[in-house]
Amino acid sequence: MTKRVSSPRKRGALPARRAEALRTSRSPAVASKSPMRPKSPASRVGLALAGGGPLGAIYELGALLALSESLEGLDLNDLDVYVGVSAGGFISAGLANGLTPERMRHMFIESDTAEEPFAPELLLKPAFREYAMRALSVPPLLLASIWNYLANPWGQGFFESFQRLSRAIPTGIFNISGIDRFLDRTYAAQGRSNDFRKLKRKLFLVATDLDSGESVVFGAPGWDHVPISTAVQASAALPGMFPPVEIDGRHYVDGALKKTLHASVALKEGASLVLCVNPLVPFDSELAVKRGAGRHKLVDGGLPVVLAQTFRSIIHSRMQVGLSKYKTDYRNADVVLFEPNSDDAEMFFTNMFSYASRRRLCEHAYEKTRTELYRRRHELGPILARHGIRIRLEALKEKRSLVHHDVDGHAEKGDTFLAASHRLGDALDELDRWMARRRKTADTKA
Repeated sequence: MTKRVSSPRKRGALPARRAEALRTSRSPAVASKSPMRPKSPASRVGLALAGGGPLGAIYELGALLALSESLEGLDLNDLDVYVGVSAGGFISAGLANGLTPERMRHMFIESDTAEEPFAPELLLKPAFREYAMRALSVPPLLLASIWNYLANPWGQGFFESFQRLSRAIPTGIFNISGIDRFLDRTYAAQGRSNDFRKLKRKLFLVATDLDSGESVVFGAPGWDHVPISTAVQASAALPGMFPPVEIDGRHYVDGALKKTLHASVALKEGASLVLCVNPLVPFDSELAVKRGAGRHKLVDGGLPVVLAQTFRSIIHSRMQVGLSKYKTDYRNADVVLFEPNSDDAEMFFTNMFSYASRRRLCEHAYEKTRTELYRRRHELGPILARHGIRIRLEALKEKRSLVHHDVDGHAEKGDTFLAASHRLGDALDELDRWMARRRKTADTKA
């Protein structure tokens, strides 16, 4: 049974936005922006985020933090359309619900907000229900296999007769339903919604129908009744890692099985500029060695490294085909892609389940995207300008960091103050909502 959240969508009032500005302006990495320049009347801006597991989501957060502070005229919480695939759906759904990149960094990486922090253990809980269901199927499958073999021992080989036992193998190792419950609680907060239809901006989350192999765009007409949290869960259900997610009697798995970015969803919605972030690229070990990083032979890393390189090569090649097609199918639209370099050993070899690694990777993505913006400023400047967006070169020239550390690697006192400012911002938001309710009550009585 699908869940619905019926709380109305409500955008924060001006004081709440000021409170959010207080939370971000105290960060050493996020400076206050110049006044927003209005977009061209014809410009519709979209954001497409690819998958990549927890590691990919962390990279995307770092990249979005860099874009947020470096692009004048761009408000990542006020775009026209958001598209998310797999882990990218996790981030895009947060943006569409009013969570800033800085806010999500503190929720999902630093875990120091007043709201319920995200615990990585949610992704590592064994799928006990799946194990139990498959275990219960073993006795009848075994009996059927024995009967089939004894009934015709010469017509079928031993292994062929017992092949049906493969149905008892669990379809996933870990239980992903914790993500659904966590996001359901998060979106139940005042001013947010777990209902696609109540969002101010368009949000689309892509999954793959397991039985048909077709892509399904949750949030589109006919698919917008599914709770956002459940759609995120379905889009991120990587086969083998997580069991398929059942929605309305059908089963869904990771949306990246068909396409990597699905930026075409935003283009079909009329977006004239689509910013894309893809965290996974194949690793060029030879180039990395020439630059003093990486391994010369990836095979030395064993099966996990070989599979990672294979997976990245497949999805990246498919993405490049899609991007080249957009140039002909959507001639009047601009698609701008941000991704790691092919010699990025930091991104390729990071342990995605380490807290220290996550912080370092987010910082790495932030710095890399800032460098990329500056390096491509002559190419990207005119493209972005067509849509009322300016690259803030003065900000890119400054030396900035998401988190400052002392020589021993401990957070400086400023980080404690930053966490306190977040809590103060939460309190101000709550006070703002309380005053709004009081004013509404007073107006009713009048």
